[in-house]
Amino acid sequence: MGQIGQGGVAAEAIAGLAQRLRSAHESRVAIDPIRDQLPAGDLDAAYAVQQANTDHWVKQGRRLVGRKIGLTSKAVQAQLGVDQPDYGMLFADMSVCDGEEVPLSSLIQPKVEAEIAFVMERDLVQPMATMAELISAVAYAVPAIEIVDSRIANWKISIVDTIADNASSGLFVLGNRPVKLGDFDARLCGMVMERNGDQVSIGAGAACLGHPLNAALWLARKMAERGNPLRAGDVVLSGALGPMVAVQGEEILEARIAGLGSVRAVFGAKEQA
Repeated sequence: MGQIGQGGVAAEAIAGLAQRLRSAHESRVAIDPIRDQLPAGDLDAAYAVQQANTDHWVKQGRRLVGRKIGLTSKAVQAQLGVDQPDYGMLFADMSVCDGEEVPLSSLIQPKVEAEIAFVMERDLVQPMATMAELISAVAYAVPAIEIVDSRIANWKISIVDTIADNASSGLFVLGNRPVKLGDFDARLCGMVMERNGDQVSIGAGAACLGHPLNAALWLARKMAERGNPLRAGDVVLSGALGPMVAVQGEEILEARIAGLGSVRAVFGAKEQA
């Protein structure tokens, strides 16, 4: 009999699903949803698939540099039938410099979200960290664009699919002007995103679980609970400030967040020869 993994799912099944998602990631060819191969709504099993791929990639030399938080909109949570956010891993090779060209051929079906990114100054290992402890542990914030991508065809995802697929992570772009938490209002700050100069998304900090620090605190507690706490230097993508925008082709998407400045994601047609 095979070894039992998370949620009563055989370890072999977890490994097989992880391999399918890795193959889609490497080939840039999307696959059918995997939710039917896991118990309905089994978040622990989905995170076990995610963890299997995290462990694989770390062994292959990829370097963890932070976490992302997804499903920070109450409306999206209701749509997927959950009552909490989810999280995924950020690797160093997912980081793109502000204005650096991103080849569309490196992605499958990208979309973008404007977010506030927090960078940790100190480890946050407490199992039930307080807001005061979180604030004291954050070094600064920067504007960010998360380039989300799904290995599931046509974005036909459930909560189980997206968690297993590293919370639909793709790439991320950070602004380069750090701002201390006391120097801007993370809840009331407005956000505007433009595509080649035309407005495509608007929002505010309050759209992210009421306050982006609320999302970051949820993550800090969850990571400590799972034995993988936030560490000094980690990047935390706290969640979308406004509606997600599909990438349509060669274009520049720029997000401006009041008090934080701007950040740009530049998409090119194909990789350089």
